[in-house]
Amino acid sequence: MSILNVSIKQAGYETAKPVINDIYFHIEPGELVGLIGPNGAGKSTTIKSILGLIPEMNGRIDFQRNSKYSYVPERPIFYDELTLWEHLDFVAAVEGLEDENYKIEAKRLLELYQLAPHAHKLPNTYSKGMQQKAMLILSLIIQPNLYIIDEPFIGLDPNAMKIFLSSIEIERKRGAGILMSTHVLDTAERICDRFLLINNGVLTAQGTLREIQEQCKLPNGTLYECFHTFSEEFIHG
Repeated sequence: MSILNVSIKQAGYETAKPVINDIYFHIEPGELVGLIGPNGAGKSTTIKSILGLIPEMNGRIDFQRNSKYSYVPERPIFYDELTLWEHLDFVAAVEGLEDENYKIEAKRLLELYQLAPHAHKLPNTYSKGMQQKAMLILSLIIQPNLYIIDEPFIGLDPNAMKIFLSSIEIERKRGAGILMSTHVLDTAERICDRFLLINNGVLTAQGTLREIQEQCKLPNGTLYECFHTFSEEFIHG
């Protein structure tokens, strides 16, 4: 059974002014799906529709029964008065995590992402890269069925990116599904199982790289080349 089924006929921020149209896809256990598109294409609106944050939405979002998800926004969000460790305690309390196991896992993630020395500091004082790593730790700690991740590579140095990719690979093997929006097409091509190419609020293509290559008639094309082929076709009709 799919972890997530998305059927959006129309969605937007004002009545009768849809931003996205006819967005249909699913996420399977252990699958990493890349949501690809230029700025303003409708990626964030699609994610917000899934999260129930769009006021005008005609469609249906179905999560697997009894599943839980983690959302990692493009811009990290923290409580001003809480340290990172207090954020972790808060998440653990909300999710009902078993205390001893949670603390062991929290310490492991803090060491892995090199934030252990900063765990009792306010995340709002961190650098952008540190804030991104903190958000990833907060999402990983609950071990959800589904991750919804918006531009995870922004602010990450190469070492942190390697650690993150290792973390999500472990989560996939555990059976978690991942929907990841990104502009980093070379990395997406390497790690994603399938792709959703969105432009001007509609899906221009979806499938594996081979399926997308066939659709754009570039049998050896990169994801970057295929995406720009679809973009040009959309612009010029």
